[in-house]
Amino acid sequence: MCGRYRLSRRKQLIEEYFETENEVDWEPRYNIAPSQPVGIIRQDPSKPERRFSLARWGLIPSWAADASIGFKTINARAETVANKPAFRDAFVSRRCLLPADGFFEWVRHEVACVIVRRAPPTGPAIPLAVLYEV
Repeated sequence: MCGRYRLSRRKQLIEEYFETENEVDWEPRYNIAPSQPVGIIRQDPSKPERRFSLARWGLIPSWAADASIGFKTINARAETVANKPAFRDAFVSRRCLLPADGFFEWVRHEVACVIVRRAPPTGPAIPLAVLYEV
């Protein structure tokens, strides 16, 4: 995933598509950046029920002394997520979904970098895999 994404769908569409219970009011947002509150979908292990709630974007490991590490831990690579100390514990048991309907990539051209929005052609949202700390 890149450093910016969007979720412009109404909360009713998210509730229906992901079959969630909402804990928060969600307003569509078009430029979501690291450290901002983001909507995530978690399932309680003791109940078969999904919840849509807010969390801060940027994983802050329990052992971190400074919260600014969250800016460096917005992306985990599938090849190393199980081994990297910042992601290892969360990867084992704290996974959730992040609904998005587009994300932004910076594409380098000869003259400058251009921001390109990538979005699915149909469907209400793309579920992205996410790790979280409590």
